[in-house]
Amino acid sequence: MEMNKIRQMTDIELSSELDKMKKELFNLRFQHVTGQLENPVKMREVKRDIARVKTIIREKELAKAEA
Repeated sequence: MEMNKIRQMTDIELSSELDKMKKELFNLRFQHVTGQLENPVKMREVKRDIARVKTIIREKELAKAEA
């Protein structure tokens, strides 16, 4: 997911996106353990997307605190 797209999201959209990504990561981990995961690189991508969303959420929190 692109950073520009993430930055344009509202707080509610970011939280829902984060929840969706966490569920996706859980499903990928489950598939990995059971041997059904075809593309293990997808797990890394989802983890990085989660980190990106969390970073933007934190940036917005700090911006609100300064204002």
